[in-house]
Amino acid sequence: MRNTLFGVIITLAVLFTFKFCGDKREDKIMLQESSALIQEQINNVGKLVVTEGHFSEVFNYKNSKDIFGDLVSVEKKALVVVNADVTVAYDLSKIEFEVDETTKTLTILNIPEEEIKINPDFEYYDIQADFLNPFEAKDYNEIKKIVKKSLSKKIEASDLKKNAKNRLISELSKFYILTNSLGWTLKYNETPILKNEELQQIKL
Repeated sequence: MRNTLFGVIITLAVLFTFKFCGDKREDKIMLQESSALIQEQINNVGKLVVTEGHFSEVFNYKNSKDIFGDLVSVEKKALVVVNADVTVAYDLSKIEFEVDETTKTLTILNIPEEEIKINPDFEYYDIQADFLNPFEAKDYNEIKKIVKKSLSKKIEASDLKKNAKNRLISELSKFYILTNSLGWTLKYNETPILKNEELQQIKL
């Protein structure tokens, strides 16, 4: 009787050991698969999140030049019409992140700053210049500099950057949905994101 009982105990112990090792191996495989899936999804989202805008400006450019001391002042001027296409983008391929399989945590370490590109188209009207004060390359460069500075102020005052951030948050929401569905935790730096709405509060 004792031998039979001892044999049953040994058999159960062996079965339990095999099951325990099998479960551990299966958990590890699932963890590795989840980690690989998260990294693959982040790489797939590595695209530009773009907001586009269009701005128009009209400038009166004037430049005076004194010759013969202050005896004669020669002026040149032009009416400049500028139509500019502006894009605000985040290059998510440059996002920095860390995947911790031990704590099942995806941590977004750094999001690149937005990239602002201004593509202006210049049209010049009513150009008036004197032989002693002609239009030169430096005048066109000066006009471009003035236009860029003015457009930058308009962009800051517009909703372009805000809209671009909203698009960015929309992309980051995919990370939250993915990690949440796999039982993982999403963090931005050291802050856990426990609700999708909390993404709206992050400071970039």
